[in-house]
Amino acid sequence: MIEIITSFDWTVLNWIHDTLTCPVLDYLMPKITALGDGGLIWIVTALVLLTSKKYRKYGITLIIGLVMGVLVGNVFLKNFFERSRPSWSDPSITLLISNPTDFSFPSGHTLASAIAATILTMSNKKFGCVAIPLACLIAFSRLYLYVHFPSDVLGAALIGLVIGVSVFFGVRWLISKVSKRSSY
Repeated sequence: MIEIITSFDWTVLNWIHDTLTCPVLDYLMPKITALGDGGLIWIVTALVLLTSKKYRKYGITLIIGLVMGVLVGNVFLKNFFERSRPSWSDPSITLLISNPTDFSFPSGHTLASAIAATILTMSNKKFGCVAIPLACLIAFSRLYLYVHFPSDVLGAALIGLVIGVSVFFGVRWLISKVSKRSSY
């Protein structure tokens, strides 16, 4: 099974590199991936939501989701699996960004983006119209830039979806419990 996943990963990465590489994407992809550095765009989004009384609970939910993503993805899973990055395995590829120093699985950029897109979409479908395409672009940029395998990105997207849904409903449940107690 591992050989099948590895073969799939390299086939997709090499196809992207051989087929889609062009000056326009070489320019855009580092900028798109930078939006996801440290979850930056999603942290800024959460802070903006916190400034509005109407959307504050969604900002709080997003922050909790992002913190859960760091703990599950960056602290636990990356160190548990210790998967090398494609850029470490194939040094013949010229990278357009700095070579990351942490492990590959799961993609932290994709994990944060999937969590954020899930929470934002569940909060307000209009938010999802922006968050989902941006999350997909950030995830794709990690492949284009040769710093993640497709299975890192797909795994992170699935884990992010689960975390996003869990945190959304968990915070919603907690708010309902607190509201009921304060009304006594």
